[in-house]
Amino acid sequence: MNPGLLSWARERAGLDELALARRFPKLTEWEAGKAQPTLRQLEDFAHAVHIPIGYLFLPQPVQEALPIPDFRTLADHAITRPSPNLLDMLYLCQQRQDWYRDHALTHALPALDFIGSASTGDDPATVAQALSKTLQLSLAQRQQLSNWSETLRQFMVSAEKAGVLVMASSIVGSNIHRKLDVREFRGFALVDNLAPLIFLNAADSKAAQMFTLAHEMAHLWLGESGVSDTEAGRLPEQAIERWCNAVAAELLMPMRATRAAYQPELPLPEEIQRLARQFKVSTLVVLRRLFDAGFITEAVLWQNYHEQLQRIQALDVRRGGGDFYRTLAARTGTRFARAVLASTLEGQTLFQDAFRMLGIKKSATFYKAARELEVMT
Repeated sequence: MNPGLLSWARERAGLDELALARRFPKLTEWEAGKAQPTLRQLEDFAHAVHIPIGYLFLPQPVQEALPIPDFRTLADHAITRPSPNLLDMLYLCQQRQDWYRDHALTHALPALDFIGSASTGDDPATVAQALSKTLQLSLAQRQQLSNWSETLRQFMVSAEKAGVLVMASSIVGSNIHRKLDVREFRGFALVDNLAPLIFLNAADSKAAQMFTLAHEMAHLWLGESGVSDTEAGRLPEQAIERWCNAVAAELLMPMRATRAAYQPELPLPEEIQRLARQFKVSTLVVLRRLFDAGFITEAVLWQNYHEQLQRIQALDVRRGGGDFYRTLAARTGTRFARAVLASTLEGQTLFQDAFRMLGIKKSATFYKAARELEVMT
């Protein structure tokens, strides 16, 4: 075994020797080639750094790349190789998508005609109107909702009713020790006309997730899969991301409604907060739309933008606890979870496959999930 692969695997997982020293006291000697781990120790090490053990017996490190296009720009730090958490979350969602596509074919579910129905040459406002019509969730309906959490929930429900698998989680699978980093990615879209899938990094704020969901929906309309780190106020470098941002902004805060709602007599900080509450969007979206409308200058935009960004980043948006079965429905998507539960109960899917895709370990949990999600009584 090449001892350098141990160092590569550790660094790939974002860990230093100190973080693993208690579990593997001879790790420094192993990496220096002064001692050899046993096979059992290698298995434990591979599990700790989230790689298949076979990787440690290759002559050179695996050159890993995202399996879908990478649209991230990450203004604050350079993009390096994708983390194991991002890769494993992507692979899990691809497995779920493959299963659901087979399920859709088996049950003769119709293909979704909006997938790939637009191009970047189309007017974002026109596409946003088509998207809103498909979702059957109007601006007026959203404005009547009580808060951002409820608005995001309704947005996700509407997307799933339209045929999109929507999954949101802050961890990989059901492993609470593998947290997703919002600084690495905010979401991704996996295009398919039978099983389109959107994943949201739930470590982000509810308002930010709403913008990401709208952005990834625009990706589906384009027919372009990809990983995104979209930020409402910034203009991405890639044309596709700029277009998707424009569609998302118009969907969440239409320009006509923005112009009608704007009250220039109010102090800007107060007006930003008021509009954010009215449209159920983040203050970053509000600032960008006010700039797009010509109500504020670029200098005012960025001064306030950085202030709002610091305020948002200071908030602890992650919430622990909560109802397990409601969390399960969010992590896997209600549409997907119900399909897997029903298929397993009908004997078409193996329990072990259902457990793996849903992140369930016990039969009792499976049956209770089936009752909670109204698959069985």
